[in-house]
Amino acid sequence: MSLIRFERVRKRLGGRDVLAGLDLAIEKGETFVLLGSSGSGKSVTLRHMIGLFRPDEGRVWIGDDCISEARGRELERIRRRFGMLFQNAALLQWMTVIENVALPLLEKTKLPESEAYEQALRRLELLGLADAVEKLPADLSGGMQKRVGLARAIVMDPEIILYDEPTSGLDPVTSRAIDRLIEDLRRRLGITSVVVTHDLHSALAIATRIGVIHQGRIVEVAAPRDFVRSENELVRSFLEAQYITRRGAWENREGTS
Repeated sequence: MSLIRFERVRKRLGGRDVLAGLDLAIEKGETFVLLGSSGSGKSVTLRHMIGLFRPDEGRVWIGDDCISEARGRELERIRRRFGMLFQNAALLQWMTVIENVALPLLEKTKLPESEAYEQALRRLELLGLADAVEKLPADLSGGMQKRVGLARAIVMDPEIILYDEPTSGLDPVTSRAIDRLIEDLRRRLGITSVVVTHDLHSALAIATRIGVIHQGRIVEVAAPRDFVRSENELVRSFLEAQYITRRGAWENREGTS
C-alpha cells in the first residue's frame, strides 16, 4: 500500500478547479518531486497532504489514515507523522538556532526542557550546525537557515517531510548542498520526502520519481532517467527551458531506474 494516496481529489478555489480529479500515489521511503507551472496546484496538493485543505471531492490517505476526513485529536495525530521545510525556512528571528529547533518538542510533547534541547542539538549536529546553536537566524546565511529549518523539521522524527521550494533563493553551490542533505536523510533515516520545486536540476539530482501536475491533474510520473527522455510536450518544455538534454550526470546516480 502506498504511504500517500490521492483518490480523485477535487478542490475549487477562486472560482476555478485547482485540483481536478487528482490521483497520486507516493511510496514509503522515496523522494517524490512535484513539478508544475505557477498555479498548477503544487502547493495546494501539499496542503491537502497535511490536512490544511480538505477536498471538495475525493479522499487523501496517509497510510491507513484518511487525513481528509480526520478532525481534532485524530488530525493532530496524523500531522505528527509530518515535518515541513518552508520556502523561507520560517525561523523565529528572536530565538536562537537551538531554541528554534527545540520549539516543536517543547510545544507538542511533555519532554523536559533539558531533553528537548539535547534532541535539538543532536539534529543540529547531524546537519553540521553544532557551532551555530547560540546564533540568531539573522546571523546565518540563507543556506544555513534552510539547514536549521530542516533540523527543526526532523526533530520529532517524522515519517514524511514536505519541502516547499527548498532551494529557492539560494546560489547553485548552496542549492546542491541542500540536495545532498535531502538525499542523505532518505538514505540514513528512511524518510519519505515530497518536494515541490521549480528547480529541475535539483529534481533530477534527488528524486526517485518526478511527477508533473498540469491543470490540477498529474500528467507524467517517471524516474529521472526516463523523465529526461519523455515525449510529453509539457515535460519537454520544462527540460528545454532549463537547458537540460536527454543525457546528464543524473544518468549515473545510484538509485535511478
